[in-house]
Amino acid sequence: MNAQVWIAILVGLAAMIDDLARRQIANWIPLAALAAGFGWQMGQSGLLGLLYAGIGMVAGFAVFLIFYLLGGMGGGDVKLMAGFGALLGFHQLIAAALWIAGVGGLIAIGVLGVRALRRALGATTKQDEGQESIPYAPAIALGVWLSLASRV
Repeated sequence: MNAQVWIAILVGLAAMIDDLARRQIANWIPLAALAAGFGWQMGQSGLLGLLYAGIGMVAGFAVFLIFYLLGGMGGGDVKLMAGFGALLGFHQLIAAALWIAGVGGLIAIGVLGVRALRRALGATTKQDEGQESIPYAPAIALGVWLSLASRV
């Protein structure tokens, strides 16, 4: 495994833990991904890596911006995608976005199924009733990891 994969693993784990525990992603996590992404891209391609990371960052931000503007996603998720975009670059980001969409859909189906089952069994709590959103950092991290694994 190269440094890019290790960075993706560490950033993804930090984002997942934070999102699941606090239902938000601390700003240092996407900033770490951005810094590491620019460093990785420059290490691989020299000054041209700045362009690769920059385009990836903008594309990553744009991928989820519409969902944020529609209220379906948090700002931390958008910033996290910008960070992963810098790390992956544009072309790898497109593959990651497709993996993320698939994984996110599966997670959403699972969460909604569990919630429906709890309601049917009368096992809901006050906390369950207030939980409308689904933390998306796990889907983002898993999608990025799968895109990197499928590239090998």
